Amino acid sequence: MKPLAMAALVSLGLFTHRAMAQDGQPTPGPAGQHDADSEEQMQALLSQLEALKASYAQEVRRLRELDMQVQALQSRLGGRVAALPAAQAPAAQAAAAVAAPSPPADAVAAGNVESAGQAGTAQEAEQARSQALRSVEDVKQQQSALFNRRLSVEAGLSYARYDRKQLTLNGFLALDAIFLGNIGIENVESDSATLSLAARWGLTPRLTLNAEVPWIERKTVYQKGGAGGSAAAIAQESSSGGGLGDVSLSANVKLFAERERWPETVLTAGITAPTGREPYGVDWKVIERDDDDFIRFAVPGRQPTGNGVWQANVGLSMVKTADPAILFANVGYIYSHRASFDDLDSNPDTINPGDVKLGNVFYAGAGLAFAFNERTSLSLSYSGRFSARAKTRYRGGEWMKVIGSDGNAGTLNLGMTYAINRRATLVTQLGVGLSPDAPDFSLTFKLPYAF
Repeated sequence: MKPLAMAALVSLGLFTHRAMAQDGQPTPGPAGQHDADSEEQMQALLSQLEALKASYAQEVRRLRELDMQVQALQSRLGGRVAALPAAQAPAAQAAAAVAAPSPPADAVAAGNVESAGQAGTAQEAEQARSQALRSVEDVKQQQSALFNRRLSVEAGLSYARYDRKQLTLNGFLALDAIFLGNIGIENVESDSATLSLAARWGLTPRLTLNAEVPWIERKTVYQKGGAGGSAAAIAQESSSGGGLGDVSLSANVKLFAERERWPETVLTAGITAPTGREPYGVDWKVIERDDDDFIRFAVPGRQPTGNGVWQANVGLSMVKTADPAILFANVGYIYSHRASFDDLDSNPDTINPGDVKLGNVFYAGAGLAFAFNERTSLSLSYSGRFSARAKTRYRGGEWMKVIGSDGNAGTLNLGMTYAINRRATLVTQLGVGLSPDAPDFSLTFKLPYAF
């Protein structure tokens, strides 16, 4: 029934009741019959009025529920559902206000009670949308850079484990079948921990500067079979060292913003300074010598903390959001400059100065992340580093390639980001080595904080 008819029925009932009260006398007819008819009429009107109120309250509740669901869907789709144009929105709201009369007080109260659990739906949808964007930002911060933050600092702690076994044969084959000589098995176990502090400055919406300072602690255990000339004896010695690593400076330039079919593309360029302790010219500790004074087993006195050469790198990273997944990939190249050192020989009894040219590195990686909610996202990725063979040259000599210095390190990474609050994020990553040149496993914790 229309609201106008409902108002007419209510007015008719009130008028009849008022007329009876003023006259004090019923209309002509039997008194008992008149009273009974009036009571029935009043009850019928009241029943119709209550039915109309209940129907109106139910429709109000339904309209509010539909409105909240539409707003939640629009927020979830990120604005991809077309809303009314701005010029038509006020007219539509005014028309709706004129067409819909003011509800009765009872209906409003009933509607408020029913919609109390629904009133926050639009707010929750908008909050979920903004929180989902936070998860995307956390992933982008780790893969490329964020250009909407003026200053952010990042503390990191990483641990890597290496375990290498090498079979050394000294001798020759007789009759192509019988080996004559010594067999030695060498095992190298290395643990490395790196504490780093990085800072990022957003100069413009398309340019960010970065600086990172690492502190490295290493411990390596060397084991060698055949100690003392006995095949069953094993000699073991450890070497450790720590200190400042190689400091790096870099810049990120946003080439393309993310579009419908194009990922956000960021160019990275930087340099690494040889501020750490180089692995050349170190003091060696002799563990075992032969009778003819030949060194059979020696280990470095202290572990290095840097490469000892200047390096420059250039890379390209791409990030594309495909709700609920985030796709990312990166490629890059590291160039190592030639450097001269006072001693390149690993024999502690001799000194041979010369030059070193480390092999250049090509790296690439790809993966995806899932933003589960406003705080948490999980990622799965692969990263590979392909190193060319290094070269050395003693002073006055020719360049010689170092056999075994090239490498192919492939790592499978499992990561998680968790937003502690609107400024701080906890990043964890587990890396599992897929090739002999990669660490057996690595574990990384990072805590970026935005000011």
